[in-house]
Amino acid sequence: MTYLYETARNRGIRYFLISFTDLFGIQRSKLVPTAAIDTMATNGAGFAGFAAWLDLTPADPDVLAIPDLDTLIQLPWKPEVAWLAADLVTPQCEEIGQTPRLVLKRVLKQAANLGYQIKTGVECEFFLLAAEELALSDPEDLQPKPCYDQQSLMRRFEVIAEICDAMLGLGWGAYQNDHEDANGQFEMNWQYADALVTADRHAFFKFMVRSIAEKHGFRATFMPKPFAHLTGNGCHTHLSVWDGTGEQNLFLDEAGELGLSSLAYHFIAGVLKNTQALCAISNPTINSYKRINAPVTTSGATWSPNSISYSGNNRTHTIRIPDAGRFEFRLADGAANPYLLPAALIASGLAGIEQKLDPGPRHDNNNYTNPLPCETAPKLPGNLLDALRNLETNQTLTQALGKPFVTAYLKLKHQEWQGFNQVITPWELAHSLDA
Repeated sequence: MTYLYETARNRGIRYFLISFTDLFGIQRSKLVPTAAIDTMATNGAGFAGFAAWLDLTPADPDVLAIPDLDTLIQLPWKPEVAWLAADLVTPQCEEIGQTPRLVLKRVLKQAANLGYQIKTGVECEFFLLAAEELALSDPEDLQPKPCYDQQSLMRRFEVIAEICDAMLGLGWGAYQNDHEDANGQFEMNWQYADALVTADRHAFFKFMVRSIAEKHGFRATFMPKPFAHLTGNGCHTHLSVWDGTGEQNLFLDEAGELGLSSLAYHFIAGVLKNTQALCAISNPTINSYKRINAPVTTSGATWSPNSISYSGNNRTHTIRIPDAGRFEFRLADGAANPYLLPAALIASGLAGIEQKLDPGPRHDNNNYTNPLPCETAPKLPGNLLDALRNLETNQTLTQALGKPFVTAYLKLKHQEWQGFNQVITPWELAHSLDA
């Protein structure tokens, strides 16, 4: 009963953020003083659920956020505050099925029942902007091919190093940081882990990057495509399936093609089969489709796929196999919900295993300059509405993720699409005012 209170006293923690992630990936929190934390940890922090992006109304009772004590993180940049990921329940302690973290836990339980543990890693790209306007924070970052540029990286050393030091201190196994393919864009990598652990870290990472950027007078954005002429923000996801102990990688087969087992190829086939519906979750915003369907950028490539296919160590396809024992899903973008993205990926892959699907031969072409024909590699959805319609008719994801979640998600995302269609854009005025 006094676990958190005693921990707080020992670590100098004055406040706790009890945090949950809503359907649109926004983190919602209550700031709880240490004196009240044990009561809140037991009974939950109350929220008016309709005030977040959840399919609830003002007539519904409060939702309660029950913190997961294993997720405790003391903020590296503000150590008097600690963060706790939470799950949402009703006042009767019934789980709220549309909660993204619970959706992931549901799918991981399905995997565990089959004797599998899923491990994931993510590559989160972001831009550092000027605090007051939509402009890059570094006016000297002008190279036409800025990827890995040393000077631009080091001009933002204080921000990047503080974030990296924080991850090292938290024990995440941070191992490299770089300037990415767009001007003003960065990526920071840490070690893969159990899928739920990675998802919690992914959620916290976005909060941490934004907070430390603000501390230095900048604004960080994970928006999929903030600049039309620059490469967008991806969230490349690496995945492998292990035995229930987490000791044996079941994707690894040294004798298999590219070091993958038949189980891995079944999983990949399941992902490919469901990609058009999965897109509604891996690419969840209207802006997402300006990244995956973009023309060539000033650097020479978009770094995002444009059709549903897989390859070896080739970055122009939806799935890349960079090494033995794992694959990389390159479709997802920076707006992807840290919990829903792995949930949808895993659900798709488990269906592929169950049905013993065959992904067919891999393709090693440059899919940017020599694209595969549509009958070989179907195109990705052209917009969010197309993706939502695919999700709407996809029984695999509906069954695995749960109808309460899929129904709520589709309802809110269709509302978002309708809201977008009600806005008159400058492009429309420029092209149609004199029509």
